[in-house]
Amino acid sequence: MKIALIADTFPPLRTSGAVQLRDLSHEFVRQGHALTVMLPTAGLAAPWLLEEVDGVQVLRLRAPKTKDINNVQRTVHEFVMPFAMLRHLRQSLLGQERWDGVVWYSPSIFLGPLVSALKKASRCKGYLIVRDHFPEWAADVELMSRGGIPYRLLKAVAKYQYSVADVIGIQTQGNQAYVAHGSHESHGGPGSRIDVLQNWLADTPNVGCSVCVKDSPLAGRIILVYAGNMGVAQGMGVLLDLAERLRCKADIGFLFVGRGSDVQRLRQDAHRRGLGNVAFYDEIDPAEIPGLYAQCHIGIVALDPRHTTHNIPGKFLSYMQAGLPVLASINPGNDLEGMILREGVGKVCTDQSVDTLQRMALALVHEVSSDAGQTNGKLAVAKRCKALSDKLFSPTVAVRQIVDALQK
Repeated sequence: MKIALIADTFPPLRTSGAVQLRDLSHEFVRQGHALTVMLPTAGLAAPWLLEEVDGVQVLRLRAPKTKDINNVQRTVHEFVMPFAMLRHLRQSLLGQERWDGVVWYSPSIFLGPLVSALKKASRCKGYLIVRDHFPEWAADVELMSRGGIPYRLLKAVAKYQYSVADVIGIQTQGNQAYVAHGSHESHGGPGSRIDVLQNWLADTPNVGCSVCVKDSPLAGRIILVYAGNMGVAQGMGVLLDLAERLRCKADIGFLFVGRGSDVQRLRQDAHRRGLGNVAFYDEIDPAEIPGLYAQCHIGIVALDPRHTTHNIPGKFLSYMQAGLPVLASINPGNDLEGMILREGVGKVCTDQSVDTLQRMALALVHEVSSDAGQTNGKLAVAKRCKALSDKLFSPTVAVRQIVDALQK
């Protein structure tokens, strides 16, 4: 098939979404499809730039900047973004191209107008990959009020995006009710259907890492690592509370690697508390993640407990692939809780109690240290993690599922 994949993140960006889309695009090409990735790009000298990135055709379209700016400016720019992309697409070498299917990735919620135009011109189906229920989560964590104009405006944008889709791929079964009946209103357009499309992550080699634990204050400890975005949606304050509780345990260390709106506050808080068992490092290239995890023992997942939707973060996949069991502090009822417990790949805290988290962390450290998972003939925890990664989180399966949906 000739497929257009539209998103607002892709390498060289280092977000988990960029890594996911890189892996997905490579798999589309590997399976023999003609794929073009379309991306908004701020600061382009020309209206468009067509290039090849690791065997994938990438069309960068000039659009307003939407990253690392204030929220008001970002919202205005995101409203403008799809129309700027469409105008510059029509000026490009691919302006008259026709597609067998259009796939797009959310976040962002603003790509609906561009997708609608491409679908109509090509008379093809569209598959929406939903990995982020915005603005719902923003209201959950009280960044905005559900009764306010910004929320209602953004909700309308999200509903329009859903209406454009023929198929909506959600990441867990628990989100099906939200997508189909959120706020007691139907989001899907006429004839649209909802698929559970698991997240995916391709195998990547260990090429080393610029973060060297053995040369850090955490050398020789059991390392609990958090790698990724550190922002409001993650609710990471409880992790520093846990580190403070465990500061007397000289064999346990906490490693935080990444960027985000809360990084500076977390660094300052750790310094104020005198937490010598905590180390922070700036964001690293995604290619270095296997090398980072090879030096660690337990992966940390954190989600603000006020979330009402279900989320399986990309970092969870990367921990599973690396054989790292997880210590998860997440919102009650999240489908991720059942998966972790059912598969025996970690411990889950949903009450935001540092007492509960401490008890679970110590139990997990003991399991990792003694390989307690091998008793009674069961697979060791690292093997269970890798088995789950192989079973559920394959880009091969994801591409086949998307293509099958577009061809029906």
